[in-house]
Amino acid sequence: MIRHIVFFSVPEGGDADAIETGLSMLTENPHADVLEIGRNTRSDLYDEKVDFIVYGEFADEAALAAYRAHPIYQKSTATVRPLREMRIAADYDADKAVKTSRFVG
Repeated sequence: MIRHIVFFSVPEGGDADAIETGLSMLTENPHADVLEIGRNTRSDLYDEKVDFIVYGEFADEAALAAYRAHPIYQKSTATVRPLREMRIAADYDADKAVKTSRFVG
């Protein structure tokens, strides 16, 4: 399973509701097993730049590629890109993720 996580920030004076509406389109994309859009509720001690999180789970790399190629993804991207400030994305294979401590000491 591939986990897909994207962080977005809203520029000062930006329209968070419009960004949320644009991101919400992604929930209609049929290639994700799980797709959630959340507003950041935690203020980080060191950084407060993240306003929205997109979290998705995909069966494999092919499903993630199909998600990105889908017209709904393209529409969401075209809507949100001019409204957002920062975007950071990460994908990882959950089956290869470290799940136990490797610390020796």
